[in-house]
Amino acid sequence: MVIPTLNEAAELPETLRRLRLVPEVGEIIIADGGSQDATVSLARAAGCQVVPSPPGRGRQMRAGANQATGDCLLFLHADTWLPPHGGRALLDCLARPDVVAGGFYKVFRDPPNWLVRGSRFKCWWRLLVARRVMADQGIFLRRETLTRIGGVPDVPLMEEFELCKRLRPLGNIALANATVQTSARKFRKLGVLRTYALMWRVTVGYSRRVPLEELRRWYEGEGVKRKT
Repeated sequence: MVIPTLNEAAELPETLRRLRLVPEVGEIIIADGGSQDATVSLARAAGCQVVPSPPGRGRQMRAGANQATGDCLLFLHADTWLPPHGGRALLDCLARPDVVAGGFYKVFRDPPNWLVRGSRFKCWWRLLVARRVMADQGIFLRRETLTRIGGVPDVPLMEEFELCKRLRPLGNIALANATVQTSARKFRKLGVLRTYALMWRVTVGYSRRVPLEELRRWYEGEGVKRKT
């Protein structure tokens, strides 16, 4: 279990509490990008291994994965809750011979309005059309698979896009039979319509091969504090 963090003291304790209810979780690594709050002390008090990293979710995920010892890795956001049967669902999914990686279905636990509903269906549709899962769904794969593709891409943004792009030639990306709950805080910060507009702009820019550093400036220019 690798969780990239940056000032997540408010969200991390409950996420860790729920992870302790998942029998298959044997190791929790907090890849911290320089938190100034109590994130690191809370993680250590909870028995997690803390790995310092330069900020940037892709870089943090890569640093955490390099320290992990498990045969399977799950990258999870600090505000995403894994259900108790999520570990078993993950292993069952990876046991399929055609599957190289996967994610979970996702719902928002605190949707600000109806515009962010239907997330579970969107997870299925996105995988069907784009063969991709998003980072807040949780992304899991075997250690040997991650090694084959050179590790987590060391990129400033769009790390899940780059990761899935490298995984697709190796086999199928699938959805495990479990649903995670994640926070809708980014929608509350910027507003639902502005958040979707920003996501669309960045996604289109990525498809048009706009440099990732430029996409990062677009994203951060809107004043959005990224979920990490």
